Amino acid sequence: MFENRRNDAGTPPTGSLHRFTILPLCHFTILPFHHFTISPSHHLTISPFIRITLSVLLLFLVASCGNTYTPKPRGYFRIDLPAQKYQSFDQSFPFSFEYPVYADIVPDSSRMAEPYWINLQYMPFHATLHLSYKVIDGNLAQYLNDAHTLVNKHIPKANAITQREFVDREHHVYGLIYDIRGADAASSYQFYLTDSISNFVRGALYFNMVPNNDSLAPVIEFLKGDVVHMINTFRWKVTKHI
Repeated sequence: MFENRRNDAGTPPTGSLHRFTILPLCHFTILPFHHFTISPSHHLTISPFIRITLSVLLLFLVASCGNTYTPKPRGYFRIDLPAQKYQSFDQSFPFSFEYPVYADIVPDSSRMAEPYWINLQYMPFHATLHLSYKVIDGNLAQYLNDAHTLVNKHIPKANAITQREFVDREHHVYGLIYDIRGADAASSYQFYLTDSISNFVRGALYFNMVPNNDSLAPVIEFLKGDVVHMINTFRWKVTKHI
């Protein structure tokens, strides 16, 4: 506790004036009382051992107070990925393909769903690949423009969008694959496939959670491999040839 060092007149007391310096708390060290001895002349004396100890502690405190804290990078939970095995989807649909054994195919139950619209649900990863089918009737340009517009909706949240052409002339499957990168992008992978004459399919991969693609990066890359496998094995049941 500090006392007021002024007399009633408001002037400093007579005698020598002592200057005090208040040090940060990290500069103080409280030592046990048994380390100090009081001589008969009432002068405080400190043994050489204690002096050395105090010097070492002082250096340590000065060094520690000057350190700068560097936060560790954010860590994420480890995700165990299954072996990639596939099975055939070959039902009364205008198309067929292979898909993972750890995915379930269910009809699209949304209000806007049309015939042959399905969802591939990756339950272990809380992800869904939405597939929509359209019959081409002189309106291929419209479907292509719609697919491009839906991808562009992710531009505000995406860091980059790259596209890659897919061509399988033997089976008349042509398309474009969009790789959407960005921590907050709602959809990370989209594509469309067509025979350019009568069939058109669009796919979009979404996660059923708030997007954080930095933590989901291993899963996204894993599922991209599944989507690419599906595209490579995609076949039309009926197609018109030019």
